[in-house]
Amino acid sequence: MNSKATYIIGGIFIAYLFFVAVVMFVYEPLPEDRAWEERQAYNHQKISELNFGQSLDDIRKVFGRADFVEAKTGVDGQYQIMFYRTHHVTSDGKTTKDECTPLLFRNNILIAWGIETHQQYLDLVILPTDMQGISTDDTQSH
Repeated sequence: MNSKATYIIGGIFIAYLFFVAVVMFVYEPLPEDRAWEERQAYNHQKISELNFGQSLDDIRKVFGRADFVEAKTGVDGQYQIMFYRTHHVTSDGKTTKDECTPLLFRNNILIAWGIETHQQYLDLVILPTDMQGISTDDTQSH
């Protein structure tokens, strides 16, 4: 009976080692589940692979949850800017916008990213609140 228990325990141990090896080599954590240093390096590398016209959903699949998000409705569409941490500035335990690269979307399509992008977003003319949700065709028929 003792040798039978040894085989069972040995088999369980080998199965456990196999499971651990599979997890270590196959499992890819979500970007937001990584340590900040790993996520920062990951984001920095992935920023270099961006293309104009990528969808907001595609970006979220690659980068995960943004560190900061802002949105507004402009005269020519809906704008959203997402900030992803890509570099370290201050060791204060907090991520700030100056440690992030902004990605700007118009109507859920990537139109800009990089240093001047946040200022471009801030400079956008906002559609007056009473006009939001009304297409330009609707305003011309009244």
